[in-house]
Amino acid sequence: MTSQTSYDVIVIGAGPGGYVAAIRAAQLGMKVACVEKRDALGGTCLNVGCIPSKAMLFASERYEGAQHHMKDLGVEVSGVKLNLKAMMAHKDKVVTDNTKGIEFLFKKNKIDWLKGEGKVAGAGKVSVAGAQYDAKHVIIATGSDVISLPNITIDEKKVVSSTGALTLDKVPASMVVIGAGVIGLELGSVWSRLGAKVTVVEYLDRILPGMDLEVAKEAQKILKKQGLEFKLGAKVTSAKPDSKGVSLTLEPAAGGAAESMSADIVLVAVGRKAYTEGLGLKEAGVALDERGRIITDGHFKTNVAGIYAIGDVIAGPMLAHKAEDEGVVLAEMLAGQSGHIDYNLIPGVVYTAPEIACVGKTEEQLKADGIAYNVGKFPFMANGRARAMNATDGFVKILACAKSDKVLGCHIVGAEAGTLIAEVVIAMEFGASAEDIARTCHAHPTLEEVTKEAALAVAKRPIHI
Repeated sequence: MTSQTSYDVIVIGAGPGGYVAAIRAAQLGMKVACVEKRDALGGTCLNVGCIPSKAMLFASERYEGAQHHMKDLGVEVSGVKLNLKAMMAHKDKVVTDNTKGIEFLFKKNKIDWLKGEGKVAGAGKVSVAGAQYDAKHVIIATGSDVISLPNITIDEKKVVSSTGALTLDKVPASMVVIGAGVIGLELGSVWSRLGAKVTVVEYLDRILPGMDLEVAKEAQKILKKQGLEFKLGAKVTSAKPDSKGVSLTLEPAAGGAAESMSADIVLVAVGRKAYTEGLGLKEAGVALDERGRIITDGHFKTNVAGIYAIGDVIAGPMLAHKAEDEGVVLAEMLAGQSGHIDYNLIPGVVYTAPEIACVGKTEEQLKADGIAYNVGKFPFMANGRARAMNATDGFVKILACAKSDKVLGCHIVGAEAGTLIAEVVIAMEFGASAEDIARTCHAHPTLEEVTKEAALAVAKRPIHI
């Protein structure tokens, strides 16, 4: 523990929002401390979220490829076996390397790590493990926690959250995933590839709520082909562990007779909630909204002078990169600079195989807003590089204003969608038109040409279809 007790900035939480805010503030010449109660920096994302799940997604995809798809490329592999313990060790090493990297960056930037639970003790005051510290600015970046459902208790053994789903010691014969959002589909895909029979139960009549409906339907079709089963328009009213596994009761969302299911493991993936309990916010007078999130203005200020909040604890998408950008902008504002985030241009990615990515408006939103638009769509099937990779599922879809041709949204289901979306995010950040993307020379042969052809298709002039 440091002997210093006074800082320019104290950040509570060392996840992507918190540690990035701390580093940027230190770069700008401020004396910074960051409070973190975990034994490792990086928050949920690096320890039990984004990073370990991507390690498992990548490894499980390679395992399935060796089992079923390499022979299509002329590579015959025999005796393929899963070593789950080694796969988990790979995941753990990835996590450790990343979290140690944040420790290095803290030392490099002379940021003090205050170890323990942080609590706001009033304007400009933070208590950590019994010690009190003063700061000109306090940034709350405590992230989010898992949500469960009524009558369902997460024990991280048979009924697990995303955290427990990343530490199973054997492949379950069957798994029920409650929730067809990003986390449910990603982790359901992991265990399906490794051999589990996975059924995804979703209360709505579609998967990936909030994403473009056409893309969601295509993604469901692809995932179903891969072996995932879907029960849509159904709610799970109970999930009780027993000697055989877990017994579930499902009811149609629209009403009707209940049905029973059983599974070895149940993954509850119905969303996350802002982590604001136990921080002393009520006592400090910090206002929360009806969902327990911290209320801030356009400059991340709370109603209490000197206290700010970023990331999952405030309104907006619960995404690591959104939190990171907020951390940078807030640090720069505290240094007297200006900053801005266009929340319409925060990309979202689902790391299934193929990936799913989006930015901007969906067709459903444009219709609801009464905005006239044109659609340009191009399939990976018609792209030479995609054919060479045996990665022909999916398409790129670009939505552009019917009057100005300005790009309003882009939705992709296909190989490397999370990388491909970046080009369109940059284009939209600079107010580009579909014509601008179409007129930009793209290297051949690349998957990026699918994006160019989708932009050409907005004006009904694609070349390769």
